[in-house]
Amino acid sequence: MTYADALAIMHEHTQSDALRKHMYAVEAAMRAYARKYGEDEEKWATVGILHDFDYEKFPDAPDHPLKGSEILKERGFSEEIRHAILGHASYTNVSRDTLMAKVLFACDELCGFISAVSVIRPNKVMDLEVSSVKKKLKDKAFAKNVSREDIQQGVAELGVSLDEHIKFVIDAMKGSAERLGLSG
Repeated sequence: MTYADALAIMHEHTQSDALRKHMYAVEAAMRAYARKYGEDEEKWATVGILHDFDYEKFPDAPDHPLKGSEILKERGFSEEIRHAILGHASYTNVSRDTLMAKVLFACDELCGFISAVSVIRPNKVMDLEVSSVKKKLKDKAFAKNVSREDIQQGVAELGVSLDEHIKFVIDAMKGSAERLGLSG
């Protein structure tokens, strides 16, 4: 299956512009990390664009992402892709035993948080600094549905510093700022 197939499935199952933009943001981060690690960029982008495609239809755990994984299996997506997507939800107890799975988990909540910080800024993501993101992370009332624990666990599993990861994801999102509605 190709990225184009994945994008079509995401659009078929996701109507919310905000949720689509979240998946585009995670896709951008996944692509950037694939380049950094010398991995298959299209495969990693596919994981990013599909990780929440089933959320509108199956928002409750464990239906999301288990039911989505079954849809992807029926559509011919590999076990590797489905395994990484299943691992982004800790409650599935699916191990994040590949670099791709670890990166997806590390990027998911952080992309949502960076988007939330960006939308309230005049220049959106374009001049966003790590320090601004970290300051907002301390404000528990800001983007309260974003799991700070998952962000911390993600960087720990990935083996990078929080500052390095935030900077990397900001830069990845800048490259897709127009598509994300965050170009300022």
